[in-house]
Amino acid sequence: MPELPDLQAFQHNLEKALLHKKLQSITIKNAKKLAVKPDVIAAALDGQKLEQIQRVGKELHFVFANGHVLGMHLMLHGKLYFFQKKNEEKYTIAELLFSDGAGLALTDFQASAHVFLDPPSKDAPDALSDAFDEIYLTDLLGKKKISIKKFLLDQHNVLGIGNAYADDILWYARISPFSICNKIPAAQIKTLLKAIKKILTDAEKKILKHDPDIIRGEIRDFMLVHNSKLKESPDGGEIRQSTEGGRKTYYTDEQVLFE
Repeated sequence: MPELPDLQAFQHNLEKALLHKKLQSITIKNAKKLAVKPDVIAAALDGQKLEQIQRVGKELHFVFANGHVLGMHLMLHGKLYFFQKKNEEKYTIAELLFSDGAGLALTDFQASAHVFLDPPSKDAPDALSDAFDEIYLTDLLGKKKISIKKFLLDQHNVLGIGNAYADDILWYARISPFSICNKIPAAQIKTLLKAIKKILTDAEKKILKHDPDIIRGEIRDFMLVHNSKLKESPDGGEIRQSTEGGRKTYYTDEQVLFE
């Protein structure tokens, strides 16, 4: 599943290609997960100029001139494709055709990716937002008795972090993924916050350097520990694996367990 750095890179390139274009039409090809009728979305967006594309957690929000927003969640296998005048991609969920002939298609062979009109605001702060600060993190961790990795993955706590980057963040902070939230000392919480901001920001830069025009897929070659091909961390520690609920966790003995 694309995570925050992937979507940041996608957003950058989508804005570069589509910003300020007038939407001629939006066509919903698969309405299985649609909350409103396709014609409601078309009535809200057709003929409107695209003013902004935002990344909100693991979603992309296309903001139009009349204030309406088209939300988009890629889920596990959703992919975005540009097209000119005619979309020929298989498994299309939705396609946006702009007045100059430029187009964007959302596809998913599992039909799990979806779009939605005027998404509600999120309660949790984004991982890269100013609101996600040391005060917020310290206060919330003090109330939680779950593992720190579960905390980071829960979008009700913080938006945008997924399985892969949670592992790299915790390794960089030298905190075991199995540490209990309310047992983590204040100094390590500060270190964790810095790790979150650095790992996510650096990852976007590395993704764009590898593929400057990327709008789909995941580049993971630079991951520090969350990589099945790696045997050792950058510091030489043996990378171990643990599986819970279908999720793999990569970690090393360099990380301190707080419990």
